[in-house]
Amino acid sequence: MSSNATKVEAGTGTVPAKSQRLKEFIRTAGMLPILIMLAIGFELLTHRFMTGQNLSIVAQQAAINVVLASGMTMVILTGGIDLSVGSILAATAMIAIIGSLVPEMGWIGVPLGLGFGLLLGLANGVLIAFVRLPPFIVTLGSLTAVRGLARLIGNDQTVFNADLSFAFIGNGSIAGIPWLIVIAFASILVSWFILRRTVLGMRIYAVGGNPNAARLSGIKVWFILLFVYGFSGLMAGLGGVMSASRLFAANGLQLGQSYELDAIAAVILGGTSFVGGIGSIWGTLVGGLIIAVLTNGLILTGVSDIWQYIIKGLVIIAAVALDRYRLEGGART
Repeated sequence: MSSNATKVEAGTGTVPAKSQRLKEFIRTAGMLPILIMLAIGFELLTHRFMTGQNLSIVAQQAAINVVLASGMTMVILTGGIDLSVGSILAATAMIAIIGSLVPEMGWIGVPLGLGFGLLLGLANGVLIAFVRLPPFIVTLGSLTAVRGLARLIGNDQTVFNADLSFAFIGNGSIAGIPWLIVIAFASILVSWFILRRTVLGMRIYAVGGNPNAARLSGIKVWFILLFVYGFSGLMAGLGGVMSASRLFAANGLQLGQSYELDAIAAVILGGTSFVGGIGSIWGTLVGGLIIAVLTNGLILTGVSDIWQYIIKGLVIIAAVALDRYRLEGGART
């Protein structure tokens, strides 16, 4: 009798573990078949999509969104949202370009852009962690306020620097691989290491799963919120530096418009749940590539920019619907 009970207990411990691993695999690679099918479909339609040159363009187009989405993943894992990343990108790009105009010290634009992004992200985190304001309201306000700040910094004009000291970031390569791609992949690796190989990462998931339980277990929820919003701001700052280095210019009004929507879509398509506590940074990478493939493929097929906005909007709605379906499926199991 006791041996049978032991077997049952062992079975009930093993099956859920296997089921959990299977679900994790599906969440991580679940959208990978969609990415492959999109690529094949656009190749059949255009016969130009799968060329080495175009695939390099797609990867570079995805790079900045992937960097933003790596920060957004951590925020959404805590059950929050950051609508300000596009505006922070514009402001930090402006700071980076203006800093690059300093004689003999043009390189200072890079740390200035990164530091300003971190500062803006921490400002969001303080309002959310200590003032207890809703993340949606805080970052929606920041979206508008920081956009105005970006325009103010540049006197509402486009700022150029044809002799940009860090232009190699946006236009150079290492061992034949564009720096933009290298930086994007590095941001994914850093995020993966934090989330999966550190106590901090475990606590980010815990806060997203149940913030009250996390607080009662001794986790400093305020510190986790400060970290994730600061990290998101830092990644937006990195995106600003990448944008400035690629364009040799920055514009406070237009640069970064709607980038936050692409980042959110990449995260949700990648399997991270809007309610927090569930997600994978590798899934975010796949989601970012889906957005880039979709954008590039629609351009190659001659779809007008009006319809591109409509289709990408529908993709975001589909991503949210997919998230709800995953949650309902999890509740049934």
